[in-house]
Amino acid sequence: MSLRLGDTAPDFEQDSSVGRIKFHQWLGDSWGVLFSHPADFTPVCTTELGLTAKLASEFEKRNVKAIALSVDNVESHKEWIKDINETQAANVGFPILADGDRKVSELYDMIHPNANATLTVRSLFVIDPQKKVRLTITYPASTGRNFDEILRVIDSLQLTDSHQVATPGNWKQGDDVVIVPSLKDEEEIKRKFPKGYKALRPYLRLTPQPNK
Repeated sequence: MSLRLGDTAPDFEQDSSVGRIKFHQWLGDSWGVLFSHPADFTPVCTTELGLTAKLASEFEKRNVKAIALSVDNVESHKEWIKDINETQAANVGFPILADGDRKVSELYDMIHPNANATLTVRSLFVIDPQKKVRLTITYPASTGRNFDEILRVIDSLQLTDSHQVATPGNWKQGDDVVIVPSLKDEEEIKRKFPKGYKALRPYLRLTPQPNK
């Protein structure tokens, strides 16, 4: 059964490039990005892991831990990391799970038989500190992930968790946001959004990003 938004992310214990990992314990009170790869030494995934390493400071300032998965073993991962670091001018410091028994792949429904009967598909999950699944994206093998979009969604999730707003299409940090329709009391709106708002329609009220 596939994971749905709001489900608790399954816990697991598995070997990785940095040692044995108990997932929920490892995640602690951080956000997490778990993303899978069909195998080591694949070209698209090599670029993605290098990019993830280069974005380490961006993840850190958002309190996000990155963790990758591939079905190959730890020794293969370590050799692949050498290639990633060399070809992508990166320094991979996050774990790569060694999911040879497909335990994590099956827990997270990462094997899609109509795409490939044995290899994990390239799924990505954003998990919050309460261990709830907040985002799922599944990419085809030929298309590299857009990490700008992943960071954008994390920014939106963290903002909307803290304020009674939603983020419009193509929103990015610093843009106006939408006051949620359920918030109707004018005095409460004035208190929560002292910068004011523009009502394009009664249900569509734009306000400057509250935490900027």
